[in-house]
Amino acid sequence: MIRVLVADDHPIVRSGIVGLLDDADGIDVVGEAATGTEAVERARALQPDLVLMDLRMPELDGTEATFAITAELPGTRVLVLTTYESDDHILGAIEAGASGYLLKAAPSAEIIAGVRAVVAGETVLAPSIAATLVKRMRHREEPAAPALSPREVDVLRLVAAGHSNPRIARELFIGEATVKTHLLHAYDKLGVSDRTQAVLRALDLGIIARDGTNQ
Repeated sequence: MIRVLVADDHPIVRSGIVGLLDDADGIDVVGEAATGTEAVERARALQPDLVLMDLRMPELDGTEATFAITAELPGTRVLVLTTYESDDHILGAIEAGASGYLLKAAPSAEIIAGVRAVVAGETVLAPSIAATLVKRMRHREEPAAPALSPREVDVLRLVAAGHSNPRIARELFIGEATVKTHLLHAYDKLGVSDRTQAVLRALDLGIIARDGTNQ
């Protein structure tokens, strides 16, 4: 039997979750908690296989309670079941040690399957939650564009337009040697070695636009 502690501050909602789990084969609700503090205390006393945790809880919020439970009871897993799906809520719960994050609007079968999967050692995420995390992580992994000076960007923009160094010098009212210096600095910052690579890299990073304007 999977021993579950249900933590939710709304009595009616908590009762509904308990009823759902009680009707499922192989799951035994061994306790309930109405506050985050009570969730930690009851988890400590009952040492369930899993705590089904809401995030918005009085006294101690669900994220803090999750951290306390997973830190003290490595044999007890936490599955967040909540209505909140903001980036901060999701990442906070996962970083606190939750093994899954489902929404209360999920179908009953999905919640029951999530309980079983988490106890079996899997990580469970609602589809919308998974999509949010993937988007957030991709954004974090995107390399920052190098900080080119405004004049270096101007030079690259004109190179992208097919202009020669003499013409660039005339348009920007600077010397040809200065154009070359700006290009060399841009090459170094972009990690490239010639004009074509510099333009392609600047376009890829959005430093200059494909229509020849500066971003």
